[in-house]
Amino acid sequence: MTAVVATEFDDTRAKRNAAVLAIAQALYSSGSVALIATAGLVGTQLAPSKAWATLPVSTFVIGTMVTTVPVSLIMRRFGRKPGFILGAALGILSGLLSVYAIYRADFALFSISTALHGAYQASSGYLRFAAADTASPAFRPKAISWVLSGGVAAALLGTLLVVGTTDLLAPVTFAGCYVATTALALVAIITLLFLDLPKARSEELGPARPLIEILRQPRLIIAIACGTMSYGVMNLVMTATPIAMVDCGFGIAESSWVIQWHVLAMFVPSFFTGSLIARFGVDRITLLGLMILCGAGFAALLGLTFMNFAVGLILLGLGWNFAFIGATTMVTDCYQTSERNKVQAVNDFCIFLTVALASLSSGRLLDLWGWDAVNYAVFPMAGIAMLLLFWRLIPARAKRRLA
Repeated sequence: MTAVVATEFDDTRAKRNAAVLAIAQALYSSGSVALIATAGLVGTQLAPSKAWATLPVSTFVIGTMVTTVPVSLIMRRFGRKPGFILGAALGILSGLLSVYAIYRADFALFSISTALHGAYQASSGYLRFAAADTASPAFRPKAISWVLSGGVAAALLGTLLVVGTTDLLAPVTFAGCYVATTALALVAIITLLFLDLPKARSEELGPARPLIEILRQPRLIIAIACGTMSYGVMNLVMTATPIAMVDCGFGIAESSWVIQWHVLAMFVPSFFTGSLIARFGVDRITLLGLMILCGAGFAALLGLTFMNFAVGLILLGLGWNFAFIGATTMVTDCYQTSERNKVQAVNDFCIFLTVALASLSSGRLLDLWGWDAVNYAVFPMAGIAMLLLFWRLIPARAKRRLA
């Protein structure tokens, strides 16, 4: 349920903001693509053992998890725009510290630096909700899709950054990548200055229900489960992919291109996912996304060729797009304006708690049982969310037949 007075809807402003937010998303995501593509490889160089190689990716996600709620509170107190700018400033600090850590060959410091980038991710995670704040219910799924479509540019720019800057500061491999992420965060701050999101006045927000009452809604439980499982599955497999590819004899450039196609698959569908949700319903599109995630697991289990890695990661990105945009749209239907900050904070905390556990498990699964074990884990995770969606869809279909 969304109790927002009609005067709050301004789709002209919402479209302008969605464009600015899409650029900010592109800049943030480009840096994150570079981090995800290289952090595990930096970890293999600096970590005391291979089992800990993905720890910098995990601290990235843990940094997101522990700052999600504080960032939401900052945005509630000072507004979305200052919160986004603060996050980008932490992205600058993260990049500079990463470069220093790589030069020092300090694994612990590098892991701390990626945690700071996680705080940047926590603030950027609200970009999609900011696009929905002033949008009408009809435009809301499209506004969310527009923002996430900024990842298309990130897929291209992020991979080019990795290929072009890996040896920029040779002989210190990968340090140049983090100089690039620093520059991207700086440009993001400049972009966010053009954002026009009014801070809601307390008298406009109205009364808010207790959080426990809001969280009892079956619709919200399903939405959060779909968001957490889809993001968790995607992160689990994506984190392990560059390391698995290098282990199979592929080079850094080849693994970077697979990540690029994966990120393109994550974000290119955003141009039409909102329209698909409007036409076929959010539940069906979310379910389709979860089924495609399972397809990604099957594709990866069929072999260790470049094509298996590429097809698996493309399906992984496509499934994530449908499931995650669908889940986000469901979440926005479950709160009133006065409740949005705390509900969004709980939602993203649950997502990144799951993602943190997935990324921590990814390196261990890969080290102990191999690439197949990583992909077998896809099925129970996606299956939980699918069962919950079926639990909602079957009674709804029965009611329509009786009507």
